Amino acid sequence: MARYCVNKNAQSDGYHEVHNLTVGCSYLPDPENRLALGEHASCHGAVAKARTIYTLVDGCWYCSRPCHTR
Repeated sequence: MARYCVNKNAQSDGYHEVHNLTVGCSYLPDPENRLALGEHASCHGAVAKARTIYTLVDGCWYCSRPCHTR
């Protein structure tokens, strides 16, 4: 199980990115801009959880690539 977070700040296109904290990522938001999503078997569960908070959600290209859709 990996730990995930979502960026509280939307990107310029309005999407909030989900990041995998377990594998690490060069594009993690600053700690104060992270909203913990808990542990999930894959990024798909983390994205689903993030969508209960934000409408526009996508996985990070670098650490959650299977969930990156745009």
